[in-house]
Amino acid sequence: MDDRIRILSQEILSDDWAILKKTTFDYRRSDGVWETQVRQTYDRGDGAAILPFDPDRGTVLLVRQFRWPAYVTGHKEPLIEACAGLLDKDDAETCIRKEAEEELGYRLNGVKLLFSTYMSPGSVTERLWLFAGRYSPADRISAGGGAADEGEDIEVLEMPVDEAMAAVADGRIIDGKTIILLQHLKLNPALFG
Repeated sequence: MDDRIRILSQEILSDDWAILKKTTFDYRRSDGVWETQVRQTYDRGDGAAILPFDPDRGTVLLVRQFRWPAYVTGHKEPLIEACAGLLDKDDAETCIRKEAEEELGYRLNGVKLLFSTYMSPGSVTERLWLFAGRYSPADRISAGGGAADEGEDIEVLEMPVDEAMAAVADGRIIDGKTIILLQHLKLNPALFG
């Protein structure tokens, strides 16, 4: 694609919690015609998420937390999600192991990378690394709940896989990464156990 893109200008619109850039570029279409396009990208860094699964009991660990963007667009309840966090300076597996201990209160076993994905590639640069992990009640090391100094107020949820899938079907779970991980579990349970 490098021979089909010529960047004309870039402007930083915001550099606060994340970086919002406006880029003007020429793009050579598939038919050979060049056109000028303007796009904004939101860069908050890459992240990782995990769905811990207890194959003996058929349960998963999830979190419930308030999400401002969902709230201001009409979703008034906290979201039910897979445990996740920003990579910061860590590799994806180190990040998600730390997040699982901080948010869920579990030290996970058998953490496996499933795949990585862009969740909203039309405007957000974040790449999300999705993991599966095994847990049992014996792996609990704390109450979890997240880091209060980072504004986290997280409730840990343990639920049967079938209940989690029902929550996707009835709209209680509307988070994309969580839906992907739950569906992947249902299609490929051996990867999680």
